Parts: sequence; structure tokens; C-alpha cells
Amino acid sequence: MGVENDAGERPRPKRFAMLRSFALADFITLANGASGMGCILLCLTYVESGDVSAMWAAFALLPLALACDALDGMVARWRRKSSPYGADLDSLADVVSFGVAPAVLGYTLGLRGGWDAMVLIFFVACGISRLARFNATADALADESGKVKYYEGTPIPTSLAVVLVLAIAYWQGGTGAGMWLGAFHLGPWTLHPLVLLYAASGSAMVSALKIPKP
Repeated sequence: MGVENDAGERPRPKRFAMLRSFALADFITLANGASGMGCILLCLTYVESGDVSAMWAAFALLPLALACDALDGMVARWRRKSSPYGADLDSLADVVSFGVAPAVLGYTLGLRGGWDAMVLIFFVACGISRLARFNATADALADESGKVKYYEGTPIPTSLAVVLVLAIAYWQGGTGAGMWLGAFHLGPWTLHPLVLLYAASGSAMVSALKIPKP
């Protein structure tokens, strides 16, 4: 039997303490990460079944993730309430939705050469590094009010520009065997030039570019 407190009530299990500390914005952030994971699972469904609707649903989930990424900050400011987990949750969700999920999309649609895989890994590593740098330097970049005026490197959600190109290519039959820009054999591996969009996106994330923060 549980031990009662002075008021005659049983204390709630400690395992629920984390959920009680979540703010509404945190649940929206989790929806961001869930959308990215849903995209990944739909890509696996497409690989297994070739279901075109699964592929389009995978594309659709990433703009939804972006909407959640924007909305969580708005809700936190509106309610003037955040949790101790907010910043870390946001970074982890962004890695899934704007790093891993776009890379899986590219691989699913035919960027499967050895060099392609190396570029996709580089892209995800850049996204992780970009978020880590922001978290580590946010305090130093903030003004007197605590607001960060600019980003160093492009924000990781800009990877959706690459996703948009892939969606257009998929719509026009420019993926898989008909991949836009074709393929080249370099040494033991294959390179699809289209994958260089990922290299450019990742490099911009870890660059010294100063991007004004809205």
C-alpha cells in the first residue's frame, strides 16, 4: 500500500513529474518531431509497397512540422510560459523533422549511391552541429532583453527547400531511375549530382553567415 501524506492523499508517482512540467508549447514541439517521424515511416512504407499516396503524405508532413516549429514559439510567448525542457525539445524535434527525415526522403527517392550516402550523413551531421552551436551561443548572442538578433548559419528548417525540389522532381518523374541530372560513377561508388543540394544546405547551416532572427 502507498504512503499517504498529511492531507490523507497519496503522492502522485514521480514518473508523471516531467509531463506535469510540460507547457502547451512543448506538446506542439512534440507534434513537430512526431511529424518528422511519420515522414520517415511513410518513406519506409513507400519503399516496401510503392504506394504513391504514402510518398505524398511523407512530403506533406514536413510542412506540418514547420508549422508546429513556428507555432510552439508563438504559443510560448502568448502564454508567457515555458518548461525547462523547451529548448532541448525543440532542437531534438528539429533534428528529426528537418535533418533525418529529409535525408531519408532523398534516399527513398533514389539517392542511394555510396557518395550519396556520405553526403546525406554529412547533411545530418551539419544539422546537428548547427543546433548545438545555437544552443551553446544563444546567451552570448542575446541582447539586453534576452532576444537573439541573428542566427549563425542558416536555420535547419531551410532544408525544406531541398524537400521542395525533391517533391517537384517526384511529381515530374525525376526521381529513381530517371533522377534529375543523372548519375556518375566515381571510383567504387555512384554519385547523383542532385544530392549536392544536401551538401550545399548542410554547409550553409554550419557557415558563418549571419541570418537576422525574426
